[in-house]
Amino acid sequence: MQWTSWCRLDPELSLNAETLAEILNGGQAFRWNQTKDGDWLGQWSQCIARVRLDSSGILEWSCPRKLKRRVASEIPHYFALDINYPAIIDQLPHRSDEVIANALVRWEGLRLLRQPLAETLLAFLCSSTKRIAQIKVICETLANTFGAVVIDQYRALPTWAVLNELPESALRTCKMGYRARYIKETAEILAEKPNYLSEIETLSFTEARRALIALPGVGEKIADCVLLFGVGRLEAFPVDVWMLRAMARHYGLEGWKPKQVTHFGSTHFGPYAGLAQQYLFAGERKIIKRSKSQKELGWKNGSFG
Repeated sequence: MQWTSWCRLDPELSLNAETLAEILNGGQAFRWNQTKDGDWLGQWSQCIARVRLDSSGILEWSCPRKLKRRVASEIPHYFALDINYPAIIDQLPHRSDEVIANALVRWEGLRLLRQPLAETLLAFLCSSTKRIAQIKVICETLANTFGAVVIDQYRALPTWAVLNELPESALRTCKMGYRARYIKETAEILAEKPNYLSEIETLSFTEARRALIALPGVGEKIADCVLLFGVGRLEAFPVDVWMLRAMARHYGLEGWKPKQVTHFGSTHFGPYAGLAQQYLFAGERKIIKRSKSQKELGWKNGSFG
C-alpha cells in the first residue's frame, strides 16, 4: 500500500512529543498506536492516517494514497483546527488558579480531538473499569472481528447497525465481558430509533446528557466523556478515579463523590471545564506513572521490602 508524502496541517499545529502522545494515547481515543519509527498510526470512521512532528515541532500527516481526498478533508476537523484554543485557554481561571496555570505550561498545545459520536459511544461503553491499553485491545478486536474493511488490512469499528445483528455471545468473544450486554441493548435501541445519536448533537447539554444516560450502561462519567470527545461539548467534566485523585490532591476535595466533583469542576472552570479536565487528567497520569517508576526503581535497588 502506498502512502502520501508528509504534509503539514492547515492551519499548522505546533506540539511537543509528550503532548502529542497525551492527545493520541491519553484516553480520548483508542485507535492510535505508535509505530517502531516513532510515528503515530490511527483510525477514525473511514480514515487512516499517520502523524508525526517534524524537526521544528510542527505536526504533519500522511495517509494511504487511495484515501487522500477523504483524510485531507476530515483531518483538520478531527484535530479541531477551527477552534481558537488560545482564546479558550485564556478563559480558564489560570490567573487565579496556580494548578491550572502550571498545567497549561506543562502540557502546552494539548487539545481535544473531535471524534465520530457513534464510535465514541461504542469505545466508552467498552471502557468501564478498564485501563486504556485494555480498551484499545477491545476496540481493535471489535474492528478486526466485525468491522468493514477500509483498505487492505485496516478495518473500521463496526456500526451500531452491525452490532444490532450480533448476539451478545459474539460480542463477548471480543474480551469485553459484561459490557457486551450494554452494547447489545444499546444497539437495539439505536436500531429502533435511528436518529437518536444525531438528535443528541442538537440538544442542550443537559438534555443531551440525559439522553445518553438513558442508554444501557451509560452513567454520568461515560455520558460526559461521550459529550466531550464525541460531541465537542467542552463544558462536560468527566470524573473517574484519576480525576478524583487529581481534585483531591490539588483542590482539597478528599472524600468528595463524583457528582460533587463534577459540580465543582463545572463551576470553577466554567464553560470550558472539559479542556481543564484534560489538562488535570494528563498531569495526574504523569504523577502516577512517575510514582510507579520510582517504586520499581526502589525495588530494584533493594529499597522496598
